[in-house]
Amino acid sequence: MKNSSAVSSIVLEAFYRMEDLKYLYFVIFLMLYMLVLFANAIVIFVIIINKVLHNPMNYFLCNLAVNGIYGGTALLPPLLGTLMSPTHEVSLACCKAQIYFLHTYAIVEFTILSVMCYDRYVAICYPLQYHSIMTITKVYKLIAFSWGYPLVAFVMFFIMTLRLTICQNRLGRVYCLNFYLVKMSCGNTYIESILGLFFVVVYSFPQLAMTFYSYGHILKICFTTTKESKIKALKTCTPHLFAILNYSVGCFFEIVQSRFDTSYLSFETQMFMSLYFIIFSPILNPAIYGMSVKTLRDNIFRLVGSKKKKQCT
Repeated sequence: MKNSSAVSSIVLEAFYRMEDLKYLYFVIFLMLYMLVLFANAIVIFVIIINKVLHNPMNYFLCNLAVNGIYGGTALLPPLLGTLMSPTHEVSLACCKAQIYFLHTYAIVEFTILSVMCYDRYVAICYPLQYHSIMTITKVYKLIAFSWGYPLVAFVMFFIMTLRLTICQNRLGRVYCLNFYLVKMSCGNTYIESILGLFFVVVYSFPQLAMTFYSYGHILKICFTTTKESKIKALKTCTPHLFAILNYSVGCFFEIVQSRFDTSYLSFETQMFMSLYFIIFSPILNPAIYGMSVKTLRDNIFRLVGSKKKKQCT
């Protein structure tokens, strides 16, 4: 597709407010990226090498960790490069690529979490039939859906942005987002905004339906079973509920910053809100599941402990 935009690069103005402490910010963001890689890589590695962890929930968790690395890599290496650039400028093509990666990361995250809702629903509502329902074939299909649907669905929406002519080249953020790029385009974007809202509904409806359906039935079971069963169900769902809450907080922060004036907030607060769902979700999710799921926690501690013993000897 031929680029007919009036500008060829985007200046990310938020970096100018980081100039005085840019080396400190560089170290902080680099450490956060290393933490994202380490936390998610260790979850993936532990699940892969331990056959006792080869079950549907952990397969989904493994994909959640892969998506965390995907999102963190889409944001932090470009952010580090732009931070150290004297112009804090990125090409329009790189900006559009980052938009695709960050938005698909967010949709994949939501989709995997909704699939995990369905897994918990089957485990709690149909415990005796769990393994016959959640077969390995079905797990593979759900994983393929978790990645395939968001990656394809967003393309349908993003094509409209790619067709716009971009006339402004200054963006007050540290990364590119579709909402802001549309606002920077020439002419009337009312139709694109309406169609964009339509596609948002299209690629979020299946996940919302699966989430509400699953937890609706889980709550129904909890109200009609014994106290012990309620405690077991709550224990089973707690890590997942925390993961959903963590993701929801990040989305809320992003929506607030995108749609409302937050200039009265300090720069550091604005930075925290804008980076939360891309950085802190991939860091907190491994911590939530690593500390809450006993078999996973034990294997992680066993792996870390064995490495320390080898270093000592």
